[in-house]
Amino acid sequence: MAKPNLMLVPGLLCDQRLWQAQVEGLRHSAECKVADVAAADSVVAMATAAIAKMPPGPFAVAGLSMGGYVALEVRQAPNRVIGLALLDTNARADTDQAADDRRRMMKMAETDFERVVNALLPKLLLPAHLRNAALVATVKAMAAATGKDAYRRQQEAIIGRPDSRPGLAKIRCPALVLCGREDTLTPVALHQEMANAIAGSRLVVADQCGHLSALEQPQLVTMNLVHWLSGLAR
Repeated sequence: MAKPNLMLVPGLLCDQRLWQAQVEGLRHSAECKVADVAAADSVVAMATAAIAKMPPGPFAVAGLSMGGYVALEVRQAPNRVIGLALLDTNARADTDQAADDRRRMMKMAETDFERVVNALLPKLLLPAHLRNAALVATVKAMAAATGKDAYRRQQEAIIGRPDSRPGLAKIRCPALVLCGREDTLTPVALHQEMANAIAGSRLVVADQCGHLSALEQPQLVTMNLVHWLSGLAR
C-alpha cells in the first residue's frame, strides 16, 4: 500500500528544522512535506499556500502551535484531509490581552528582534532544555532564518485567527492531540478541550516537555505520529 502524503506545519518562527526528526523517523510511514508559513499574514492564506504545494489527492496534516491553527484551516479542504494531528496548539481565538501582548512584541521586534527571540525561549522550552545548547541553537537559528518581517506577518495571522471550537465536532478523520505536560503557552487543559470535542481522537501528554514537543521529545512525537498514520488505512 502506498504511503500517505503528510503535510507538517511549523509554528511561529519555526521552519523545516522543527520537524527534522519526524521527517527522518516517518520515512517508512509517510511522504512528508513541510509547509512554508513565512510568506502569508493570515491563517487562511497560509493554509491555501500549503495545500497548493501538496501532491494531488488525499493527505494528512500535522501542525504544531501556529501550525495547529493552520492545520485546523487546512482540514476544511473538501474531501482531501484524511487525518489531523494537533500538537501544542489551541482551538480558541486570541484574547484581547494576548493580542495586545503580541503587538507589543511585534513593536519590540522592529528595533530589537534578538530580544524578542530571547524572551520567547523560556516559553517555548522546558527549563532543563534551556541548558541544551544544541536545542537552543536550533530554535535561535530557525528564528533568525524566519526573520522579523515574517514574524510580524505570522503574529498578524495568529491575532486574526478564528475560534475553531465550533468546528471540532465536525471532524471525522483520525485525530491525534498531543502536548507537553509543562507547555505553559498552550496548557494541557486546552488539549483536553479539543480531544473531548473531536470524536474518537487520542490525547497524548508528553512528560519532560514544554511547547516545542517535536524538538523536545522527538522520539515520542514520532512514535505517536506513526501510530496515528497507521490508523488512516483503517
